[in-house]
Amino acid sequence: MSEDRITQRTVTVIMGIIAALAFVFSFGNVWALALRLGVPDPIAPLIAPMVDLSVVGLLVALRYLSLHGVPAEQIKGATRLMHLSGLLTLALNVAEPIVAGHYGRAAVDAVAPLLLLGWGAVGPQLLRHFHTIAHTTSAPAPATPSAPVEKAPALEPVSPPVARKPETSPAVAVPVPLLNAARTIADTYQAEHGEPITPAQLRTRLGVALPLATAAHAQL
Repeated sequence: MSEDRITQRTVTVIMGIIAALAFVFSFGNVWALALRLGVPDPIAPLIAPMVDLSVVGLLVALRYLSLHGVPAEQIKGATRLMHLSGLLTLALNVAEPIVAGHYGRAAVDAVAPLLLLGWGAVGPQLLRHFHTIAHTTSAPAPATPSAPVEKAPALEPVSPPVARKPETSPAVAVPVPLLNAARTIADTYQAEHGEPITPAQLRTRLGVALPLATAAHAQL
């Protein structure tokens, strides 16, 4: 399992535990408050689950949307309802102890709802950041296919060699003076360039037809 998935699941589990603890804390407190306010017995135990289930449903929805990179602007309604549900949970938890004058108990009962409020605001933001980081780190991967393209130019020099015409010239009679001039030009070219002269270059310097220059080149 990758590190980002472990982190995402850890945050999700923590949010779930906080929501479950808030439910456990608020169930008895809200039930006692409802009975104190005169709510009928069959209805009193149903008030806390309505609020807590709303919180759980919104946490699950916000987690899913945040993990898929949905911007915060597009889920403002769900986020506000989440905060409202958290505030209701907080108010219902501390109302009965405050009415009874048990302020220490009210402070203790407020811990879980306050943490639920905090995680309801911070949790989706963290998951959204995890989604952004995961996509950012994986973005440079498509750049690797360009590596083979760089090798393509290296193949260009390995092109089929230009077919050279056989240096065996047809039976063309080369006058001796022309042959001597060709030898002098060839020797000079060899000394200047360090490589033999070609028939085409010899033709240019002699100013004769290519067949005659080729024949003279073959006799050098």
